[in-house]
Amino acid sequence: MLAQLVQVLRDRDPELREHGADPVGQRRALGDPATELVDEARQAGARQAAACAEIDIDAKTYRTWKQDAMGDRRPMAERPPQPHALTDAEQCEILEQCHRPEFASLPPAQIIARLLDEEGRYIASASSFYRVLRRAGEQQRRGRAAPPRQMGPPRRHQAAGPNEVYTWDVAYLPSLVRGLFFYLYLIVDLYSRKIVGSEVFLGESAANSQRVIERALLREGVAHRPIVLHGDNGPAMKAATLTARLDQLGVTPSYSRPRVSDDNPFSEALFRTCKYRPDYPPNGFADVHEARDWVLGFVRWYNHEHRHSSLRYVTPQERHEGRDQAILARRHAIYTAAKQANPRRWSGRTRNWEPVGAVWLNPEKALEAA
Repeated sequence: MLAQLVQVLRDRDPELREHGADPVGQRRALGDPATELVDEARQAGARQAAACAEIDIDAKTYRTWKQDAMGDRRPMAERPPQPHALTDAEQCEILEQCHRPEFASLPPAQIIARLLDEEGRYIASASSFYRVLRRAGEQQRRGRAAPPRQMGPPRRHQAAGPNEVYTWDVAYLPSLVRGLFFYLYLIVDLYSRKIVGSEVFLGESAANSQRVIERALLREGVAHRPIVLHGDNGPAMKAATLTARLDQLGVTPSYSRPRVSDDNPFSEALFRTCKYRPDYPPNGFADVHEARDWVLGFVRWYNHEHRHSSLRYVTPQERHEGRDQAILARRHAIYTAAKQANPRRWSGRTRNWEPVGAVWLNPEKALEAA
């Protein structure tokens, strides 16, 4: 199809023969409507979908442009100048006004207002001012205000084994008294999804945060080992005393981006699992002791009984201790034997029981797709 399209374009315009390699690109530069290119290719025997793909539009766009008779509306297409466009003299006048010393620190909207009030003049709109300044390479921030900061990508961490990356968060547990809540701290290992730390307090504070972290590190025997602890930007997680204590323990703090709700997905998913348990009291807990007893039972069930779907349905404790590989290998052997016994029941491969490898926190889109 491409050869046919190229031949049609070359036969139509002898100038394209001089450009050689990219006649389609040269035809774009000459400004012919895209619909005409597709029509020529179709007359030469090419398929409509393939012809549209060669000029970077889809078949639906071609049909819309054809029905509306709007021609080539791609951003890269050259268009004739509009009769109401600014003249060269008007563009020069815009630059002259922006260069005046009294307007040096003012944006175009302020300049236009002053010209209207002080001189009774109107040159162009604010968008036209911006367009002219941008074309002249003079579109810079004016004044002392700091430019808006682009929010960078989220913090990314990889856990290739247990006790490398922890994520944590705090959730409210309702009580029977309206407006009174208990505060549930949960620390989860990114690699194994095991809950390594859990506490219920009457309040949220840096002291309580420090206590639950110290107990988790001592329980796992990883104090003063390099561990990343990822959380949100709450005051109880960014207090100066807590940061200093984390530095003493060898823990590297990591934080979500401000006002971003999905930079800590593992902890958020854990809290959903917690609060959607069948035995979760919908009306709240009677007191903090009842809340602590329930959380203790939940942690025991989650770590030792819950088959996690992201871990090929092994428990977090089995993954944390490295027993998942033997369990998954045994499952694969059973599936293989079942397929050999009844091959007609299997139209393809057996279920994937390969162990899950390293886990990323907030991976890149390309890595996540792979």
